[in-house]
Amino acid sequence: MIVGLTGSIATGKSTVSNMFAELGAVIIDADKIVRQVQSPDQPAWRDIVKEFGEDILLPNRELDRAKLGAIVFGNSEKRKMLNEIVHPRVREERDRFTGSALAVNPDALVIWDIPLLIETGIYKEVEKTIVIYVDPATQLKRLLERDELTEEAAKSRIAAQMPIEEKKQYADFLIDNRGTIEETRAQVTSIWEQLTGRAREITE
Repeated sequence: MIVGLTGSIATGKSTVSNMFAELGAVIIDADKIVRQVQSPDQPAWRDIVKEFGEDILLPNRELDRAKLGAIVFGNSEKRKMLNEIVHPRVREERDRFTGSALAVNPDALVIWDIPLLIETGIYKEVEKTIVIYVDPATQLKRLLERDELTEEAAKSRIAAQMPIEEKKQYADFLIDNRGTIEETRAQVTSIWEQLTGRAREITE
């Protein structure tokens, strides 16, 4: 079974993803794959530098993600351009990792951890979709604390994404991540049990 996991920025996706991994899920993390395909001299890296210039490089030739983020979050055309460079490469690696995991264990619960799962239409490719959410005030507070952004920059990044309330409409399972770690873990465990039960039914 392939399940999609998503949420908006600063809603706690990494925390939830790690909890599923501890329970035994195979996590395919789109953000990690993005960093991999954007490594120096990789095809995506070359295309990004060609499009955005060498000013977005750090001294070690890696992308300055903060500088690149500042450029694309405030400009929908440049964000679209970046996505068109990166997404096909990420999709290719995602499918390769998924195939390898299922070759080892055909009954594995594979979770695609993808920030833009819904926006890109990838939710149509998974069997179930899990959406993590918090209220807007909590989201802003966590983003400010996590990334040390100005309030204006943080609000701009939140506004660039699909609203949480809209994402929730696509969910088969919702995780309310406003509470304690224990409360979140209880929700994750409940969903894990429901999904693995279904996975067993499919194979039986």
